[in-house]
Amino acid sequence: MSHTAYADDKAEIEALITICYEIVSGPAGPRDWSRQSEIFHPDSRQMRTGLDDEGRPTMRAFSPDEYARDAGPILATMDFYEVALVNRIEVFGNIAQAWSSYVARHHPDDSEAERRGINAFLFNRGSDGQWRIVSIIWDNEREGLSLPADMTGAN
Repeated sequence: MSHTAYADDKAEIEALITICYEIVSGPAGPRDWSRQSEIFHPDSRQMRTGLDDEGRPTMRAFSPDEYARDAGPILATMDFYEVALVNRIEVFGNIAQAWSSYVARHHPDDSEAERRGINAFLFNRGSDGQWRIVSIIWDNEREGLSLPADMTGAN
């Protein structure tokens, strides 16, 4: 693969990550979930992880439509803006992966983060030549779990 093709793939994947954050971001109110079909493979999964009330690991997996039905009511009631801090993207042929650290705020200018975490993405280049997200799994910072220094976006 030429350096130019690799750079083009990384730029396209970077754009998909940006759109993913844009879909969930905005003032309280409905989101345009139809945009998910632009970036997610129809068989993709979105997986939320965390800890239950007893500190045990949890995970819930959603199709794009299931995620919209789950997150939509919550996002309709609050301002929420999520942006990437650092994207580490690797491409091999028709597969790619990215670790994307993020920060979420209730307003883009807030000095305090509502949360930070990491989204781990897997991508596939389809027969149409377009990259699509096939999975995303994420976890948020919490007591005892902080972003690695190289993923904070600090210089």
